[in-house]
Amino acid sequence: MFFTMTHLSVGKVAQRCGVNVSTLHFYEKKGLIFSSRNAGNQRRYASSTIRRVSLIKAAQQLGISLEEIRQVFDQLPKFAAPSQHQWQLMASNWQRQLEVRISQLQTLKTSLTGCIGCGCLSMQSCPLYNAKDKLAAEGPGPVLLQRKY
Repeated sequence: MFFTMTHLSVGKVAQRCGVNVSTLHFYEKKGLIFSSRNAGNQRRYASSTIRRVSLIKAAQQLGISLEEIRQVFDQLPKFAAPSQHQWQLMASNWQRQLEVRISQLQTLKTSLTGCIGCGCLSMQSCPLYNAKDKLAAEGPGPVLLQRKY
């Protein structure tokens, strides 16, 4: 369904985007979307809000946090859809982030059955990876997985 109105009610945007009204209020509170008020003090959203909410949902499915989304959206016009150039910059940045995450997940996938690199010494194969807890010198947590190969 295509809306030709310039400003949409919160219910119409929620319906069109497949989210709850409370989700839109949450996104607005976080500074991800913006509304204006009509004469009856009801929220009204520009039609470009549908694109913003769609971008939020897509980015979240890719593991991009709301804070990362907000940082990108802060560089965009509040009441307009991103231009082609703005979209390309946003997509390029997220592509780099996703490539890092994919690399990390591939490392985790290949390491998970043997050792997760945590230095816990609880698995029989850990002494091979972390004899005498030598990984402790590299820092806390799963240091083998955090290495850049």
